[in-house]
Amino acid sequence: MSNGPSRRLVLGLGTALAMNALPAFTAHAAPHRPVTSPLVPADEATTLWYPEPADEDLLIEQGLPLGNGRLGALVGADPARELLHVTDATLWTGGANTTLDGDGQFPYGRDDFGSFTLLARVMVSLPGHERSAVTDYRRTLDLSNGLVTTAYTKDRVRYVREMFSSGPDDTIVVRLRQSGGGSLTGAVILSGTHGETTGVDKDRRLASFSAALGNTLRYAAAVTAAGDGTIAATGTRVTFTDCTEVTLVISGGTDYAPDHATGYRAPDADPLALAQDKALAAARTPAVRLRDTHVADYRSRYDRLTLDLGRSGGGQRKLDTWSRLRARAAEGSAPDPELEASYLQFGRYLTICGSRDGLPMGLQGLWLEGNTPDWMGDYHTDINIQMNYWLADRAGLGDTFPALADYCLAQLPAWSDVTRKQFNDPRNRYRNTTGEVAGWTVAFSTNPYGGLGWWWHPVGNAWLCESLYEHYEFTQDTEYLSRIMPLLKGACEFWQARLVTTTVDGREVLIDDHDWSPEQGPQDARGITYAQELLWSLFGHYEEACRTLGRDAEHAAVVAELRARLYLPEVSPKSGRLEEWMSEDDLGETTHRHLSPLVNLFPGDRIRPDAGEPELLAGATELLASRGMESYGWACAWRAACWARLKDADKAYQLVLTNLAPWSGGDTGTAMNFFDMYRVSDTRAIFQIDANLGTPTAMLEMLVHSRPGRIELLPALPEAWAASGSVTGAGARGGFTVDMSWERGRVRTATIRSVGGRRTTVVIGGRARDVVLKPGEAVTLRGR
Repeated sequence: MSNGPSRRLVLGLGTALAMNALPAFTAHAAPHRPVTSPLVPADEATTLWYPEPADEDLLIEQGLPLGNGRLGALVGADPARELLHVTDATLWTGGANTTLDGDGQFPYGRDDFGSFTLLARVMVSLPGHERSAVTDYRRTLDLSNGLVTTAYTKDRVRYVREMFSSGPDDTIVVRLRQSGGGSLTGAVILSGTHGETTGVDKDRRLASFSAALGNTLRYAAAVTAAGDGTIAATGTRVTFTDCTEVTLVISGGTDYAPDHATGYRAPDADPLALAQDKALAAARTPAVRLRDTHVADYRSRYDRLTLDLGRSGGGQRKLDTWSRLRARAAEGSAPDPELEASYLQFGRYLTICGSRDGLPMGLQGLWLEGNTPDWMGDYHTDINIQMNYWLADRAGLGDTFPALADYCLAQLPAWSDVTRKQFNDPRNRYRNTTGEVAGWTVAFSTNPYGGLGWWWHPVGNAWLCESLYEHYEFTQDTEYLSRIMPLLKGACEFWQARLVTTTVDGREVLIDDHDWSPEQGPQDARGITYAQELLWSLFGHYEEACRTLGRDAEHAAVVAELRARLYLPEVSPKSGRLEEWMSEDDLGETTHRHLSPLVNLFPGDRIRPDAGEPELLAGATELLASRGMESYGWACAWRAACWARLKDADKAYQLVLTNLAPWSGGDTGTAMNFFDMYRVSDTRAIFQIDANLGTPTAMLEMLVHSRPGRIELLPALPEAWAASGSVTGAGARGGFTVDMSWERGRVRTATIRSVGGRRTTVVIGGRARDVVLKPGEAVTLRGR
């Protein structure tokens, strides 16, 4: 689960102490891994590019993201004034937030629940390099190498800027260089965002600050420079004069630790010393070495999946990214499969940058424009955090998933404690009428301190466990399964105490107590489809886990009996749709953004086109159709994944294009920098990362559908991708990966490789083939 002690540092400067009983930070540079991969050549790399720098006031829409799973930045790439909005994933205000208010909600504000915030703003000043003074400008996000580059010409000298957030060195690096006899003179200026005072260490040529939030979380940031000219520190900045090349290094962190027993703090950590030592250690390393080590580390993940959806036209290829997005959205435009493939790879880039072995990605991942993100940038448990991790295993990035599992395990003691003390509070409208309480659950919002926000969300525990168990289905990793068993078991115990008995058609069944189908309809309905479906999956996964691990057989038998008695949702004879409530009538909005009743169409498996009940499938299809084809980005992504499960390529692809269209004030759309924009008012939209990760998930589902025991290839291939294409390294549940090529809509060859699975059925063009492999083995199948 870990990449070694040096990588544990990126969780927050104190995380290692809690996780591994290792020192929270080492004062020397992290050991460098051997550089085994050179740069992908520019003419082969997948890139986003722009002929203008980002507008400082629109950085969230135009800035380009960097990240190493903990330390992130949005960068603007202005030649004279490079602005970086720097984040640390653990820099959160707020706290445990354990008491309910008079309306039965957990407080949900920046001071009580808390908010994800910026660590620092860093500005790189290059006087004389104003935009009006340069030509041949180009900024690029190189997805293949994990670099942001800026290049331009001034006075016949070519200047190049490389930026990246290194995992191995745990720093952000800005490398400035030139060719043609010029020089670099300027400064890097460090500013806090919470009223901090920046100071300098002249002897070590370092600028830094340290402070503590109101919740006692300590944090710090530091910058330094290395170059062949004069380097100095003064005021709030580090200056460089007459350099032919200069390397700027940014570091920082907090004393957060994922340990409930220590109040989520590493008491012995010194964030300031750690930040300074990290920055100085990296600055002593040659810039090329820093870059190549970063690229090798990044490509060790990125290269696991390749994707070819077909060739785009020469005219499309010549366009900058923003012009290309707008051209694709124009009425009557030709398909642009390379653009669509780059959108999927951008989702993978965000996953690599946003999730390693620290905190998981919340609503905005690692990237902020200020300290007041909508919904606090939190972890929403009724779809958003789950959607953030649908992509990981499908896209060859399974080692980014444990961030979610580690987070849930670190929060479990707090969640269990507050559930026991507060869930049956009379103010909680969802309290158990049985009077009993056990196990754990969550509210709609969670933070890193065990804190909950907004309403209780009873079935949020099962929804999280759905995602956690799915990772096991992809990996067949029994050690991981053993680690998450306390979460699975505690969720089952919660529902043992909560379920109530009712009679349906003369049969006694078990149903959810008073609850809310997110985020619409009555808030006191029993037996909501959302809960019944998730419980059916939770109980089944727990039984399978107990059987696989050879433990808790008696408890598994009890849970199996509960599962057998669950009420399973029905199709309304009035509407022909799967019921969202135990009613023939719709009790909310027919076109609502959430697809909560369809959790067992996607990502679950009870409702499926190749087996099961035809009437149930028809009812689910009718419900999905009634929700419509327009909504917010994450909602369109979920719709696309569901239509892919139903093998409707046209509708799935239409929804992909809806999210890929340039944002122009509607509910969804893609900004210049490929961030999905979520409209919150008629005049304002925000970045929300779930669509950026959910839409690529739907695209992969169009190519490979899997569940344990079955892999179906090209279940929903759209015409735009049908001519020819390939994918390698796609994850398949049951413990396999898939390499596949196709022509004219038909599979040519497919290689199925076991990463732990032993037996599955592979369906190609409607023909089923049984495959038996040992872990590490592979078999190649040919299409018709």
